[in-house]
Amino acid sequence: MAHAPGPLASPPPPPAPAGDVLAEATEFLHLFHAERRLPGVAARIAQVREEIAVTGTYRHTREELTHGAKVAWRQSVRCVGRVRWAGLRVRDRRDVTTVAGIAQELARHLAAADNGGRIQSVMTVFAPDRPGVGPRARIWNDQLIRYCGHRVADGSVLGDPAQLPMTDAALALGWRPPPAPGRFDLLPWVIETAYEDPTLVRVPRDLVREVALTHPAYPWFAGLRLRWHAVPVISNMRLRVGGVDYSCAPFNGHYLSDEIGTRNMGDRDRYDQLLTVARGLGLDTSREDTLWREHAALVINQAVLHSFRLAGVRVSDPHTESELFLRFCAQEERAGRPVHGDWSWLNGSVGWAALHAVHHRYYDPGVPNPNLWPTPRAYGAAGAPEATLRARHDAARWRED
Repeated sequence: MAHAPGPLASPPPPPAPAGDVLAEATEFLHLFHAERRLPGVAARIAQVREEIAVTGTYRHTREELTHGAKVAWRQSVRCVGRVRWAGLRVRDRRDVTTVAGIAQELARHLAAADNGGRIQSVMTVFAPDRPGVGPRARIWNDQLIRYCGHRVADGSVLGDPAQLPMTDAALALGWRPPPAPGRFDLLPWVIETAYEDPTLVRVPRDLVREVALTHPAYPWFAGLRLRWHAVPVISNMRLRVGGVDYSCAPFNGHYLSDEIGTRNMGDRDRYDQLLTVARGLGLDTSREDTLWREHAALVINQAVLHSFRLAGVRVSDPHTESELFLRFCAQEERAGRPVHGDWSWLNGSVGWAALHAVHHRYYDPGVPNPNLWPTPRAYGAAGAPEATLRARHDAARWRED
């Protein structure tokens, strides 16, 4: 759903303000009834007002939650794939409140999103936060499928350096890495609820579809033994609809080629494969003006597109997605709605200046609600504090089911 940032990426948006729950609820209910062409908005607002007066919050109907989640995607400023917002499948799982139940539903989410390789956009919404208290449930991982970052004795990292803090946190909670660590070892989930301490959960391996990266013109590329997973399920953002927060609402779209090829595989603080590929191509890497980095990045992107399509897994290229985003903009303007967007996130990392449709356009920088908001990490930059994690260690446990 969300596009990976380019080199000009702006800082993350500020946290969603607490706001006036009744005011946000009223605004959302007017939007919901108007867009769905439903009667009875005054009666529903009166009902919600009474509920807020007693409890400090209110419960969305299933239809309100579904529409609110779709609008949150429609207004998500960093996503270039919003033309598909109305097709989001929303799974209402607000009644699931235990770690075991959440883990089971996350597995079902993966299966539904994978859809036999025809990746479909899915959001699973768990219990809302409690006013003045916080989340009823939270997933520590930033995505449901992530690869470990293993610290090596010489100071290097085996795997994904971006996941070092999460790997450290899992280790401190008692996770045992594979006897022979590799570059693509799956991180366990860490799930906590209002009633259960952070718990390690093994990711169902049979639900993780991965694609080995090969190139149609360079047989040696397969020897790099690179691969990536098929479904990007973001799990660390807070859904806010009509003044109600849902801190556990994992969601996914499908990958753009440059998210994998340029960012995940190319960035120096990720898998850092540009120099390796450039050498395989025989490029002159002694000077920057040979543009060997750009050449290597394009080849890796070609490999991603080729490999995913060969495997029958849905993937998009930046140019096609750029044109689709312009279609979305036109639809929004016809509906009388401003197009909100973070320019630096909406432009692809490969050939971004050639994406004239998106590159030469600017957007409303506001971030309206409903929306998806970043949440603070449950652990520090180098993993959670040792004392805190060790105190929780006995409570953490593996779930084999």
